[in-house]
Amino acid sequence: MSQTSPSSDMTAMHHAAMTMAKSDPSNLAPRHVNIREVRELVHGTSAIGHFNNRLAVVITSSVGSMWAAYLFVLISLVSFPQALNAFLSGDTVTGISWLSQSFLQLVLLPVILVGQQVISAAQDARAETDHETLTALHTINVQQLQILEMLAKLREEPTAG
Repeated sequence: MSQTSPSSDMTAMHHAAMTMAKSDPSNLAPRHVNIREVRELVHGTSAIGHFNNRLAVVITSSVGSMWAAYLFVLISLVSFPQALNAFLSGDTVTGISWLSQSFLQLVLLPVILVGQQVISAAQDARAETDHETLTALHTINVQQLQILEMLAKLREEPTAG
């Protein structure tokens, strides 16, 4: 028994929707992809997949917060006096190592994650707005097609007279 992946299922759904859009555009309704569908693409629909999704979101949310960045600054400052002393004594490797490994990596990780959350929220908001606009445009197009079909029928009817 062959089992398809959620990703291949989504690809098949996309191809079917594109075929319908090309062959019968008046019956195509704009589709909204939600976060649940995307999560299923990443880890699947199994209980383990759901657990992995939740765990990943909890860890990312925890590490990707400004509070984590502040905590990591404090953690990196624990070794700062020793690194500064080594740097001032001529051991630039230790000073540079502290800067790159202890400070930049620890602090920039949560800051970058917070920035990604902001960017993602903005993209989600734009996607929602685009979906609303596309739905309205689709409704207008369907109404226009119905009007055109009625006009075509009127032209075909023989005139009484």
